[in-house]
Amino acid sequence: MAKTSMVNREVKRAKLAKQHGGKREALKKIISSQTASYEEKMEAVVKLQKLPRDSSECRQRNRCAITGRPRGVYQKFGLARNMLRKATMNGDVPGLRKASW
Repeated sequence: MAKTSMVNREVKRAKLAKQHGGKREALKKIISSQTASYEEKMEAVVKLQKLPRDSSECRQRNRCAITGRPRGVYQKFGLARNMLRKATMNGDVPGLRKASW
């Protein structure tokens, strides 16, 4: 099990990313615009830097929904490899079963 503080930190990051996502997108559009003046671009850069660092989507980490483990997480299922194996053996994941050949 991951520390609850780490899981809570990820929840906070997801909330901030959702809250500031529109602002970040608009500011990035201004910065990459070819029609905007240099002053407008610099003003947009300063505003973007003043937003919380954790509001960026790339700071989020995939975590297992059950244990909170950060590594070995299958994005399709949202579970870590060992929890996915356990769920598969219990028959909780439809269409997935242990390989045998």
